[in-house]
Amino acid sequence: MSLELLSLEALENLAHEYGYWVVFLGIMLENTGIPLPGETITLVGGFLAGSDELNYWLVLACATAGAVLGDNFGYWIGHFGGWPLLTRVGRLFRIEEARLLELRQQFSDNAAKAVIFGRFLALLRIFAGPLAGIAQMPYPKFLLCNFIGALSWASVMVTLSFFVGRLIPLEQLVVLVSQFAVLALVLFGLAIALPIWLENRAKQET
Repeated sequence: MSLELLSLEALENLAHEYGYWVVFLGIMLENTGIPLPGETITLVGGFLAGSDELNYWLVLACATAGAVLGDNFGYWIGHFGGWPLLTRVGRLFRIEEARLLELRQQFSDNAAKAVIFGRFLALLRIFAGPLAGIAQMPYPKFLLCNFIGALSWASVMVTLSFFVGRLIPLEQLVVLVSQFAVLALVLFGLAIALPIWLENRAKQET
């Protein structure tokens, strides 16, 4: 799929033509694990709602339902086939299985936070569902966290675009939100990597 097809203008045209289906299917596919610009699609939906071309509540419902359903697909993909794939990738990069098991346990200990708050982070929104499945997160717990995270994320994105889209151009809003998501991902990565690095350094010194 070309970058032109995924441009903001193309997404706006699709949303004009197919409305709520674009919001629902785009976000569902992204949360399944397909790298589509779900965040931009949500902002487009909220922007069109603010322009009275779509209904705010229906856009919010479609965004939430797509996020919940897509993450469920991602969870079961990770649950049934994610670990064998991860171990093969680990062997490719010479990562011992014991280390992968340790990382899986670390994710499992923080799975609820990752599923809820990971939606606001670039990339983690795509992989949180499959990772939760790989970590064998209990499904009822995942379902609850998934719904809370989906509703929170969709509410923030749709409402932000609904109101702020009336004050600044959509293009500028998309850029600002994308920059924030990347910054949040970097800070999240540092918060995880720094304690591990300090722990390994302390072990080496002793």
